[in-house]
Amino acid sequence: MLHTCLLLFFFQVFLLLVLEMVIFLALIVPLPFTWRRKLFTFISESPIIAKLQYGMKITFIFILILFIDSVNRVYRVQVELSAFSKSDNRGGAAVMGGSERMEVQARKFYSQRNMYLCGFTLFLSLILNRTYVMILDVLRLEEEVKTLKGDPATKGKGSSLQNAGSPGEIGSLKKQLEAKDRDMANLKKQVESMQKEYNRMGDQVSGKGQ
Repeated sequence: MLHTCLLLFFFQVFLLLVLEMVIFLALIVPLPFTWRRKLFTFISESPIIAKLQYGMKITFIFILILFIDSVNRVYRVQVELSAFSKSDNRGGAAVMGGSERMEVQARKFYSQRNMYLCGFTLFLSLILNRTYVMILDVLRLEEEVKTLKGDPATKGKGSSLQNAGSPGEIGSLKKQLEAKDRDMANLKKQVESMQKEYNRMGDQVSGKGQ
């Protein structure tokens, strides 16, 4: 049962690796500036992307645990193979040693496969994150250059990428920004009412002085 669950999980890791490869190719595909800006703005503002990113972080933690376990298994299998080599040099049982050696070699193959699969998945996730940040920086610079040149396509739209961060970051901060705007509006009303009261009291003092 446990072996079947592990096989299913490693198959899911393989699918995740393929998905990362597809996303990486999608990121490096040359697109017009407007399309790329809309795409990255959507990624930054979408709350769905933010939830997916949170789930992926948990998934990568499990993959990291499996990677460490795979490295440990490869090391232990290598120790067993070294023991078989020493036994052969001493003239141990050839038939029994041969069957056991094949079993150990099979375990070594599966452990190395799992180690490479988890390792490449983790490594590609780091590359994807760095690629996303670099492309976002390039888009910001391109937007600034177009704005300075007076490109009409950037006028009236604001800099939609100036404050863009990780996927879903803007979407998660919008509610906080709206709450702060409401607080500022309430504070402004209070200041205006205090200013009116101050002016009224000043007029009363001036009238009494006259």
